[in-house]
Amino acid sequence: MAPKVRTVRLHTGQEMPIIGIGTWRARDEFRVVLSEALEFGYRHIDTATMYENEHIIGEELDKLFSSGKLKREDVFITAKLPMIGNREENVPRFLQKSLDKLRLTYVDLYLFHFPCGMKGKDDDDISPKDNDGNAVLDVNTNLEGVWRAMEAQVDAGKAKAIGLSNFNSQQIERIVKVARIQPAVLQVEVHAYHMQKNLRGVCQKFGIPVCAYTPLGAPYLKLKTSEYPSLLEHPVVTKIAKSHNKSAAQVLLRHLVQHGIIVIPKPDNTEHIVQNIQILEFELSEEEMTLMDSIDRGGDGRICDFLLFPGIDRHPEYPFHIPF
Repeated sequence: MAPKVRTVRLHTGQEMPIIGIGTWRARDEFRVVLSEALEFGYRHIDTATMYENEHIIGEELDKLFSSGKLKREDVFITAKLPMIGNREENVPRFLQKSLDKLRLTYVDLYLFHFPCGMKGKDDDDISPKDNDGNAVLDVNTNLEGVWRAMEAQVDAGKAKAIGLSNFNSQQIERIVKVARIQPAVLQVEVHAYHMQKNLRGVCQKFGIPVCAYTPLGAPYLKLKTSEYPSLLEHPVVTKIAKSHNKSAAQVLLRHLVQHGIIVIPKPDNTEHIVQNIQILEFELSEEEMTLMDSIDRGGDGRICDFLLFPGIDRHPEYPFHIPF
């Protein structure tokens, strides 16, 4: 039997499971994994328009809800506004598109995915590029205006809570200053090489829980600094894993959870489904937590700079020009 997943309480009163299912790069073959994970006891799914898989998740959820195996209120579902939707007037349309694909009437959390806007030819052109391969930017992105539109979606009952993703400390403070409905969560890259201590401190000041994407250090992506081994092979991580008879991935996830950080690893198979949730069955000592904290590389540990959208760093709201 899977251990009961503990939750993080949001300012809305919602209970967000501290471990969920990440779905970036998930395609049709992920259906089986998703269904198995939900039947095993996972109750938190993270997706986004830009992942182009909301329809897959919606179909699997519909099967489970229709069968009576799960109720809608049993599952915490996060969706995200795409960069081509980063205009106040576009928010209702893009959220409704997500709801239609997910076959839902509401999401538990809707995130402002990235603070830079882009201009697509249509609503399906989610990564627009010009003839030179550069991102087609909307340099007039109004963060505060988009947030107002997201607040209206809470009023409309289409999102239980709203939050931010990939925002820096200054941008978070701008939103908090004008918000009628405060951000419920910040989702950012966090892993042992990039612990975001200062940014997490800002979130703590405002009572905003942090959710970590790429919590294993994205071993499928190349680190900017080749001197760092993959986190799954780091000697500190592997030594601690051996002492607990656990995998390196389990230690990396447990480290974050013990810091109170929500994690959304993407399981690729049944073994990962079981192992990821088993992180709730053991605990790292204070000394082991200190050792894990010591491998943090600060800004050098960042992997996801979003430069896969060439020229995105020329946008006035690009968040990574400052340390945090």
